[in-house]
Amino acid sequence: MTDTTHSIEQDTTDAQLDRLLDAAAAAAPLWEDRTPHSRAAVLVAIADALEAHADGLVAEAISETGLPQARLSGELNRTCVQLRMFAEELIDGTFLDVIIDRADPDFVLGARPDLRRYQIPVGPVLVFAASNFPFAFSVAGTDTASALAAGCPVVLKAHPG
Repeated sequence: MTDTTHSIEQDTTDAQLDRLLDAAAAAAPLWEDRTPHSRAAVLVAIADALEAHADGLVAEAISETGLPQARLSGELNRTCVQLRMFAEELIDGTFLDVIIDRADPDFVLGARPDLRRYQIPVGPVLVFAASNFPFAFSVAGTDTASALAAGCPVVLKAHPG
């Protein structure tokens, strides 16, 4: 067993949690510095891997949750669609939400400086996995996918269920 993988019976110790959080903090600038196209490629690769292993993943999810095959297959498909949608947002750049206010010395409230705004990653994100949606709101789901797309590493708290 490694420091980052624990059995369901074992709680993460404070020392292990500190190491995980330190690793996420160390990864933050590395992940943030990847180009949007590079992060998009990773998201697409995750979706491709999920689809390539869909039968086994769905079978495991059935045994762990008791949810029906059709529900879990649809949820896995939804997760792959979301990963690819975030990848598309990265490629077209709209996620940056760039706003440029040019300097205006004659602005009615007084001279306005040149102001520029855009979205930046906030650092590591903690995601709490859901037991009732093992794909769409768990390890690879919306919260994780959006954090990765934004340039933030993810620390995942698995649901014991």
